[in-house]
Amino acid sequence: MTDAAIDPVTDKTARAGRVTAASQVEVDHAELDASIARFVGRNAGYYSRAFHRIHDTTRGVPLTFNWAAAVFGPLWAAGRGVWGFFWGFLILEIIAWVQIGRGTWGELGAESLAQAARQEARARQFLEQAEAVRLAGEDPSRFETLSNNLMRAAERSRETAEAAAADATHILLTGLALLLIVKLLQGLWSNVVYEKQYSRWRIDPAAVVSGVKPHNVALGLVLTLAIAPLTVYRFTVEDVSPLLTAFPADPDHYTGAARWLEAQIDAAARGGSGAFDSIVLGVRQILDAISLALIGAPWPVVMTVICVVAWRSAGPRVAIFTAAALAYIALLGYWEIAMETVALVGAAVVICVVLGIPLGIWFGKSQRAYRMAEPVLDLMQTLPAFVYLIPIIAFFGTGNPPGILATIIFGMPPVIRLTALGMRGVSDSIKEAASAFGASPWQILKDVELPLALPSIMTGVNQTILMCLSMVVIISLIGGGGLGQVILEALQFAAKGPGLLGGFAILFVAMMIDRIVQGAFRRRD
Repeated sequence: MTDAAIDPVTDKTARAGRVTAASQVEVDHAELDASIARFVGRNAGYYSRAFHRIHDTTRGVPLTFNWAAAVFGPLWAAGRGVWGFFWGFLILEIIAWVQIGRGTWGELGAESLAQAARQEARARQFLEQAEAVRLAGEDPSRFETLSNNLMRAAERSRETAEAAAADATHILLTGLALLLIVKLLQGLWSNVVYEKQYSRWRIDPAAVVSGVKPHNVALGLVLTLAIAPLTVYRFTVEDVSPLLTAFPADPDHYTGAARWLEAQIDAAARGGSGAFDSIVLGVRQILDAISLALIGAPWPVVMTVICVVAWRSAGPRVAIFTAAALAYIALLGYWEIAMETVALVGAAVVICVVLGIPLGIWFGKSQRAYRMAEPVLDLMQTLPAFVYLIPIIAFFGTGNPPGILATIIFGMPPVIRLTALGMRGVSDSIKEAASAFGASPWQILKDVELPLALPSIMTGVNQTILMCLSMVVIISLIGGGGLGQVILEALQFAAKGPGLLGGFAILFVAMMIDRIVQGAFRRRD
């Protein structure tokens, strides 16, 4: 019988020979012991008995105790390759040793004693001033009162220091008790953890560490010596070396790096000014076209068109909500700046969708291209939004077009990622069937892949819209208009009422766009 066919669950009534498990599968103890010996290497007999006891225990925690694990703790775990056990109990042992150190050589109350000494010195200075005032024939009571108050404060500080010093024995006993408990847990739990590693090794021997590895022991010893002594020293000694509390950084490194970055950005801005101006001009044209349609047209026309689009796309309920939201925006005088916000978001979303969906299709079809683009997408999503504004201002200036570019950087990753996810989710068998019926690659993309990936693509578009709206307030910091400017002014003057009203207007704009897009997708479904 091979190792892969051995069932480690055995019945207690037949330890001496072949044993029938609860599943009625017979287990060869000799073969099982040989497998355990190949896994553990050293002390095969002990671990064989321990693993048998673990296998035989059907209820509760198996009662086995590993003295090597209890004594050597994390080093035993490192040598056996049980790294989760190593890190968990190394941290617990460090906590126990910190308590022992504080109770043994820790200077408890040293800070209170130093404070008492400072207070007493200051009190003596006031007494000297009082004596000088008395000799000058003036009333010294003010200085004497200050001196007496400081002396009483010094007495309280000394009492605090004495109380802290008296707790040293209690802290020491607590640390010893904690260390003992940790050692007991290591001895009791180590075999259980190691048996689980043995079970994983039986499934995939190449992926799981077996036996005692000297290099793992050396690595565990180095890690323990690098972490434990410094940590105990840091939390038990009062006058810690500054090298442990603050990294010895050279300010010149920061200054040099900052100046170099500024020089590079300035050089790139000067060298690419023509290209950057062309990008700003293109974005401005898109923005002007949308703004002309939303702001230049009479407001009744715009409101009617938006409500009709909501009705046709998402139904009467969304149309009613849209009409109410537009009424709120108009009655509070936010109509023009709200339409400017919609224009900003619309321009950003159009560019994100036009660029993002083709990129998502490409990344969905090419795993290599996606792996190359993934770090860039991660950077675009994880870099704080305010950081985008620094290179945007340097390259494109301030105003609405640079704000749209910052919004594009922030809002494009969702539509790219979800489009790629939808394309990869299309079954290969479906594409093979379409190809077998004579469909060209373009027809497969247009009539098979895109319709099946449409739910994921529309989710990406929806997320891009919402993320672009979340940038409305941020782009107001670089001169962007719209409702974000209202929020920025409210923050500057701590105007609670205008800030809340503007915030609700942004909320209604977001909800309108979201409901219309989602409703259009559901009705198409």
